[in-house]
Amino acid sequence: MLLRISHQTSYEYDAPVQYALQQLRLRPRSGNGQQVLDWRVDVDGARDELQFEDQHENLVDLVSIEPGHHAVHITCSGEVETEDRAGVVGRHGGCAPLWYFERDTELTRPGPVARRLAGQIGDDYADDIGRLHALSALLGETIRYETDRTHAQTTAEDALAAGHGVCQDHAHAFAALARLLGYPARYVSGYLLMDDRVEQDASHAWAEAHVDAIGWVGFDASNGISPDDRYVRVATGLDYRDAAPLSGMRFGASAESMVVKLQVEQ
Repeated sequence: MLLRISHQTSYEYDAPVQYALQQLRLRPRSGNGQQVLDWRVDVDGARDELQFEDQHENLVDLVSIEPGHHAVHITCSGEVETEDRAGVVGRHGGCAPLWYFERDTELTRPGPVARRLAGQIGDDYADDIGRLHALSALLGETIRYETDRTHAQTTAEDALAAGHGVCQDHAHAFAALARLLGYPARYVSGYLLMDDRVEQDASHAWAEAHVDAIGWVGFDASNGISPDDRYVRVATGLDYRDAAPLSGMRFGASAESMVVKLQVEQ
């Protein structure tokens, strides 16, 4: 499937910015299941400092917001050819060893609720894939998809206890429980073509678990499937903080507002 994506993020400040740095993880790369045909990132109100590849093989743009600016506009767009591989990404690569993805983070550290749910999964499955699909389905039932109830700092345990959240919470919870069950797991940020719309509310997130003899396999608990040709992978990490589309630091007391416009279409 050929997907066309346009993603704009605009920051507005009520006072001039003194200084700020932003890391942009907005560049998908070609790999198993996707081929990037064209992609560009444009920034207005900030200066390109450098580009680098992080420990997860994510392509990162570092930009500095020029002093005195009241607004920054970041636009990325391009075309990606995708293939339905039933979520299979394949063998592990990058600088981070596989055992690194077995460790907990502040956002994925399991508590009593996560441990209780992990105990419900059991071992009565034909293979690891069946077990992980059962985990994904359980999380989809446990965390009802509801917007504006959680935020970027909500932990997996908090979302599980509250019983509601969004795709970020499903991804964190899946990573937390998969690691409890003995699977290396990671968070994925990217894009999803919705069947009923072009305009999207936000980018998407899901999780991947590593299975022996298969490699990394994706699971989207929010939609109850493994990623197909409607998905574009952009960045991965132990949790959202490693794979966030935008992250950084800012000096000054100005208040900030953000508006996101995103289109994904075939």
